[in-house]
Amino acid sequence: MAKSSINMLEGSIWDKVLMFAIPLAATSILQQLFNAADVAVVGQFVGAEALAAVGANGIVINLMVNLFVGLSIGTNVVCANMLGAKNYLRVKQAVHTSMVVAIVSGIAIAAIGVIFARDILIYLDTPADILDLAILYLQIIMAGMPFFMLYNFSSAILRSKGDTRRPLIAMVISGIVNVLLNLFFVAKLHMNVEGVALATAISSAVSASILLYHLIKEKGMLQLRWQKLYVDCNISAFRHIARVGLPAGIQGMAFSVSNIVVQIALNNLGSTVVAATAAALNYEFFMFFIMSSFAQACSTFVGQNFGARNISRCKQIIKCCLIMNVAVTGIGSLICVIFAVPLVSVFTNDPDVIYYAAIRVRYIISLEVINVVMETLSGAMRGFNYSLQPAIICIMGICVFRVIFIYTYFPEHSSFEVLMALYPISWTFTVIGVVIAYLYVIKKLERRCLFQNQ
Repeated sequence: MAKSSINMLEGSIWDKVLMFAIPLAATSILQQLFNAADVAVVGQFVGAEALAAVGANGIVINLMVNLFVGLSIGTNVVCANMLGAKNYLRVKQAVHTSMVVAIVSGIAIAAIGVIFARDILIYLDTPADILDLAILYLQIIMAGMPFFMLYNFSSAILRSKGDTRRPLIAMVISGIVNVLLNLFFVAKLHMNVEGVALATAISSAVSASILLYHLIKEKGMLQLRWQKLYVDCNISAFRHIARVGLPAGIQGMAFSVSNIVVQIALNNLGSTVVAATAAALNYEFFMFFIMSSFAQACSTFVGQNFGARNISRCKQIIKCCLIMNVAVTGIGSLICVIFAVPLVSVFTNDPDVIYYAAIRVRYIISLEVINVVMETLSGAMRGFNYSLQPAIICIMGICVFRVIFIYTYFPEHSSFEVLMALYPISWTFTVIGVVIAYLYVIKKLERRCLFQNQ
């Protein structure tokens, strides 16, 4: 087993999960720090309008990339399955098929984002005083999407064998580039939102280039060879990736659609609330990335062991990931809630923005641990190649419920606090359905395994 790999099929579990999850969480947090650096720089050096313009784009960007990021989850699970089953030909096919998907999806998203940026932001009722700035920021960020996609698919390929270290190194390097360019463009050259957007796009190109170099130099079945893209790009491999990744991507898009509806409600409450949300969201993302890292560890570890047909070890992995996720996320949430005011003050000096941002942190992050069960068990089911079931449950329990709430209850109770309470309520309904689905899937797999062994 290569030094950058983790032996997921044998030995202890908890320490290997930590070895996988900690670099992955750090990588995701650093990636979010790209946006956090944007928010902090424009908030401190430009002003509240620029801060709101950057914040108003978060939901839009997530909507446009989630489908294809979901496909990268499919890449991770399929490669893990095939590595566990020692089907190295299918691994090669999955690697090269994934690269084609990354390139095509990145170009498509870039084109859509640049051309339709104004129409999208007008549809979302973006406040008129920040509309032009928001359009400019969105167009530049979208133009860099091919690099973002290449980085995410390359990371998914490396994660399938337990390598979360090299994606972290790439993100550290590109993160430093991003911060330095932010300060240079905005503080030195006095650029506006276009400066932070350019810094993010350039740093994405840096991280993608580093991982592509590693995949080209990789030894064995995960090696990327550009001349093999056509030969090894395989319809069967794409179908397997899509079967696992497409429901996850659609789920992510549905989340974004429901959050867009919430964003419209936030926009109607004024630019102060929009700016507060932009500040508080950074810490929500940090907590989600910590929680998600254990869920992705669960997917990958279960994926390899399911490929090796070791259901008993899969159950041990799920239990371990769930316990560790609850502990780590719970501690992080407690810290965020206790220090809510100083944490959001990093991004703005406006007292009204700080007030509303602290409310959001306390309403949402304090109950983030509910999400742990939903994310971990959903990740486990994806590792088993059951991706559609958790996606449907999450779409109904979170997305549909939120839209109904916004258009029925909220118009008569239009306050920021009521809107924030929507999040933990929808999580609670959803986690019940996910637990039931997981119990059904695991019993079905145990019966199948028992039948095959007879």
